[in-house]
Amino acid sequence: MAAASPPPSLERILVRRLIAVQIAVLVLLVALMVGTLAVTGQLVNLETEDETIEVVREAVDRDEAGRLVLRETPALASLRARAPDLWFVLRDRRGGRLVEGEPPPVMVRIGDALDEIGQARLGWTMGPGEPDGPPGRMKWIETRAGRVQVLTGPGPRVTLRKVVMATAMVVVVAVVPGLVPLVLAVLLVTPTVVRRSMASLGTAAAAARAVDLDRPDVRLSTERVPEEALPLVSAVNDALDRVARQYAEQRRFLADAAHELRTPIAVLQTRLDALLDGPPKDQLVEDVSRLGNLAQQLLDIQRLSAGGFDPRPVDLVAIAESVVSDLAPLAIAAGYALAFEAEVPRLPFHGDRLAIERALGNVVHNAIRHGGRRGTITVAAECTGCISVTDEGDGIPPAVRDVVFEPFSRIARDGGGTGLGLHLVRGIVRRHGGEVSVDTAPGGGACFRLCFPVSASAASMLAPAGTPST
Repeated sequence: MAAASPPPSLERILVRRLIAVQIAVLVLLVALMVGTLAVTGQLVNLETEDETIEVVREAVDRDEAGRLVLRETPALASLRARAPDLWFVLRDRRGGRLVEGEPPPVMVRIGDALDEIGQARLGWTMGPGEPDGPPGRMKWIETRAGRVQVLTGPGPRVTLRKVVMATAMVVVVAVVPGLVPLVLAVLLVTPTVVRRSMASLGTAAAAARAVDLDRPDVRLSTERVPEEALPLVSAVNDALDRVARQYAEQRRFLADAAHELRTPIAVLQTRLDALLDGPPKDQLVEDVSRLGNLAQQLLDIQRLSAGGFDPRPVDLVAIAESVVSDLAPLAIAAGYALAFEAEVPRLPFHGDRLAIERALGNVVHNAIRHGGRRGTITVAAECTGCISVTDEGDGIPPAVRDVVFEPFSRIARDGGGTGLGLHLVRGIVRRHGGEVSVDTAPGGGACFRLCFPVSASAASMLAPAGTPST
């Protein structure tokens, strides 16, 4: 199955589209500017009088008598072929004159009056409704024949190649120097503007990541959220409100159900005490104990969720010994020997005694259910602040050790339980700043270790006790 492609980045989409739009606008502005120059004749002159003047400059010469003549150059031949109506008038200050084509008579005469003018463009002033005549161009140039005046009319139309080259020259010289900084500014400023505009969405996302069952009151901030994203953020907050209400109702239901179950469970335990000893009674005692433990687990979960946590000075060794004493009859009835070991006589700690007892009791209950009904279940208090519970059963495979503490996780589907006990254990230990882990016991069974952060100075002052009790 092909891996799902990552979701598109809204920030990148906005940046790309904004940059594309801005570049398109810049290109359009450049095109309009170039078009305006072309229409007004500032970009390239569509009537190439200047080309005629340059061709004539290379072709004009004098014969042996000193008269003006034209040498047949390839450029002159090409010009005549491309401009059938070509005309020009050449004259020098000695009265020499050379005429090509059929120039307008007025243009022939006007050259004499422009001896003191270096160059000029000549137009026509006509009456209303009369067509304009062709314009003229006059310029004094240096040639092989000396200084010569050239008066000419329109030359051949410019080629597409020349238009492109002229346009490119204008763009490179006049447009690019101002366009490059502008494009760089667009590329640098646009991502920053978009990123800052979306910063509020990042704040809302961070708040969303903080939402969990332990903090059901967290909501996404709507401050500075863009108007377009505000309906989404508000919808998420409304959904969180509904989930919080339903979760609160569920917790109340579980707490009420657990309280209601305690009374019939207590009645069952009283009636079981009146039965004759034997395997049927032992099985019923174990079943009722499991039912009572489940009801207590539900109450503990509700208590922890509601913030019911009362840390006080306690002794971890005394707590462990008390749990072993309370569960010894249940373990013995299930076929186990229950042992208690302590490296130190006492282990001071600041915590919730009831919660720690429930956590350790859940681990012992788990060992009774899954320890194979053989061997010894050992509860040991270590001077490091850890309490271990070891059985001699089949153990827990390494592949599933990471999930046994998840809610409703059960390795053996026929082994009873609801999968809440170890989840509750982890919650209680972590609430005390500690950690719980599971490993393989030396005898091959499971070894659960509940480690609490006792102070190093308190642990070092206590001498090992060394005497186990059973």
